[in-house]
Amino acid sequence: MKAIEFKTTIKNNQIQIPDRIQPELKTKKNIRVIVLMEDSEIYDRFIFKETASKQFLQGYADSDSIYDNY
Repeated sequence: MKAIEFKTTIKNNQIQIPDRIQPELKTKKNIRVIVLMEDSEIYDRFIFKETASKQFLQGYADSDSIYDNY
């Protein structure tokens, strides 16, 4: 497998492939794409919310279910 690396931006939900890379890509050839994004505040908030909700639910015991009907 051959790796080609380049930096680009996403426009209209499409990854723009630089002109210099396009000749390396063969038409109708299967490829594997790995997207690496810079860390961002939005991603950090998503991870925080996901982690917080998991930890919150871990503190929920079966005996707490008596409060679910109030």
